[in-house]
This record gives sequence, C-alpha cells and structure tokens, in this order.
Amino acid sequence: MEKEILDRVKSIHTRLGLLKDSLKYEEKTARAKAIELQMVEDPNFWNNPDKTNTIVKELKELKSVLKQLNDAQNGLDDLETMIEMADEDPTFAEEVPGTLDTLEKDLEHLELFTLLSGPNDNCDALLTINARDGGTDANDWADMLLRMYINWGQMSGYKVEILDRLDNDEAGINSASIAIRGPLAYGYLKGEAGMHRLVRISPFNSEGKRQTSFAAVDVDPDVDGTIEVEIQDKDVREDVFRASGAGGQHVNKTSSAIRLTHIPTGVVVQCQNERSQHQNRAMAMKLLRARLARIEEERREQAQADKYSDKAKVGFGSQIRNYFLHPDQRVKDARTGYYMGNFHSVLDGNIQGFLDAYLRWYVKGEKAGDVD
Repeated sequence: MEKEILDRVKSIHTRLGLLKDSLKYEEKTARAKAIELQMVEDPNFWNNPDKTNTIVKELKELKSVLKQLNDAQNGLDDLETMIEMADEDPTFAEEVPGTLDTLEKDLEHLELFTLLSGPNDNCDALLTINARDGGTDANDWADMLLRMYINWGQMSGYKVEILDRLDNDEAGINSASIAIRGPLAYGYLKGEAGMHRLVRISPFNSEGKRQTSFAAVDVDPDVDGTIEVEIQDKDVREDVFRASGAGGQHVNKTSSAIRLTHIPTGVVVQCQNERSQHQNRAMAMKLLRARLARIEEERREQAQADKYSDKAKVGFGSQIRNYFLHPDQRVKDARTGYYMGNFHSVLDGNIQGFLDAYLRWYVKGEKAGDVD
C-alpha cells in the first residue's frame, strides 16, 4: 500500500484518539449506560415527567455523539481490514481511497463538536425573522429565509415548530418565530443572528428593476430547565392586542395577542399564534427568557470577543451574509468568506457549510473557501 495512504490512516488514528479525549468518550459511554440502567431498574423513574424528560433528552444527546464516534471507529477498523486484504485482492485496493476520503470527512464533521462548547450550545434554538428595509420584497425575503431554516432543521433531523407567524397583506411575512429542537441546535445556529441581504430583480416591480432587501434573524437558546434566568414582574410591561393576519376564519377576533417589553434592556417579544391569551403569554415569556439568556451569554463572552476585535460585528442587526440572484447567482458570508455558487440550493436549506465555517472562523479565525 502506498506510503501516502498509510500516513493518512495514521493521521486518522491520531485525530480519532484526540476526539475521543476532547469529547470525553469514556465518560459519556458510562453515563449513557447508567441512564439506561436507571430507566429499567428504577420503578419511580417515570413518575416525574419534568425530570424524566430532562434525563431522556440527555441520553439522546449522549447517544448522538457516541454514535458518531463509534461509527468513525468502525469505519477505521473496516478501512484497516480493507488495506490488509488489498495485498491479496486488488478490488479492495480500489476501494481504499474512496473509503479513506469518506472517513476523513466524517472526522472533520466530528471535530466541529469540539468547537460547540458554549454554555448554551446544547440548547434548542429559538429563531426569529423580521422583514426590514425593502418593502414587499423584504417581506417575501423574510418568508424565503423562514423556509430555508425550516428545511435545514428537517434535513438535519431536528424537530421544527412554528411558534409565531405574522403574514404580510401583500406577500411574505412581517415576522415569524420558530423553535428548532435537538442536540446542539443553538450551537450550530447562533452564528445566523444578524442582517441577511438579498439582491435580485424584483418580482413585485413592473419595471423589472433590481431590488435590495433585508431581513433580520435573531437566534436565542431555549434555556427552560437548563439555566435560571431571573425576570422580575416589575421589569416587564405587558400589552394585550388583537391578533392580526391575512384574514379568513383563522383570524383571532379577540384581544389575545401578547407583547412583553423588558424595561431594563428594552427587549420586546410578542406572540399571537396560540389560541388563548394564557398560551400566548407563556410562549412570549419563553421567548423573553431565551433572549435575556443570550444577552447574558454575550456579556460573559465579551472578553473572548475582544480577541477578535478586527472581525466584523456579529451581533443582531449587522449584515452578515449576502445573497445574489442578479447579476449572477451566489451566496457569500461577509465574516468567513465562505461562498456557494448555487443560490437555490442554499435557500432549499443546504446551509451546513456556512454554519461549520462560522464555527471555525469564530474559534480559530480561519478563512473559508468557495463551494460551487
């Protein structure tokens, strides 16, 4: 077997060993076994739904990481067996390069887990989209982004739930909030917070002129049951109003929509999708807790952010990514330089490359490459 192949296999051994150490493979394995044993042997395990759901969620997250590490180890074992048999059967030798490439890509994906170490990275994500400058085009653009994130979540095996949606009278949406639930959802999506800019020939302009429109994306961790966020009643102003929509039988004709304003920070959230005022208030409070948790996280990480003071602003309201349909089709991240030449593929939810590039950029300051 060629020396280059053997060197790459040796490198995989080293990388996989480092991954197991950094992801605490032995500790996670022991914890997963302990939870499974508790589920079988503890007769009171299922009596407390809140506690049970927390532990079951932990087990699911542990298994997600362990499965990828075990799959990588099995892939490495199969590769070494294939190399041994290649001396006797040339057909095995032909399969080695492709198998090696696949295993290296799997390891690269696993290595991203080591970058997802923030205090809230393992939380579910609450994502809010608001149309900004650009008139009806901006409303349409916000709706396109909503579809993009829903597609990504479903493609990635996450559970996606629409929490609130305010349709625009002409086209698209004024705003929407969704929950994307699953391991590391917030960790992957936190870099999406900011302004997203679209340049295209407007379908709403009879003269066929080029239009630039903006939509703002905000991403917060769903911290319920994981982090205590103190909110005092005196700090919150509540406004009740009638829910609005595109019309029809589903429009709520009572004043059940809720808007909460956190006076010390100026954070404003609202919810109108639920059937009752009580349900809307509960969902609005969930969104407020998440937003305040993210603000606190940003404060804690300010010292780390100072190390990257030469980078573009990454907070809410900044322009982080440009999407072009005219004069050519491309999508480019303004922070990482990551580029994709297939606009429609990105809008169909294929944004994992952007998410991975952001993680590397934020932690290591790496510059990403281009993808056609």
